[in-house]
Amino acid sequence: MSTIKQNNMSSSLSKANSIEKIGEYWDTHSLADHWDKTSETTFEVRMNRRRRISIEPDVYASVESVAHLRGVTVETLINLWVAEQLLRNKKAQQPG
Repeated sequence: MSTIKQNNMSSSLSKANSIEKIGEYWDTHSLADHWDKTSETTFEVRMNRRRRISIEPDVYASVESVAHLRGVTVETLINLWVAEQLLRNKKAQQPG
């Protein structure tokens, strides 16, 4: 169980002291019930830039079927396949 370690505090709204308990709380509560207890904040999100590519519709449909069978997203499956192919190509290019 993951505990909240920031100054040994509990979550301000749920009074929970672990990520799991916070999740359980918000599974049964609405932020609308606590809106008056919130305040505006700012934060920075750092993400790696992603690239988009076009895939033929029939190819996408086939990949989507395989992804569904494996229980992953199409994006995850394509990323895995491309990474595997790049590794194979790298090994094939090595002398020896």
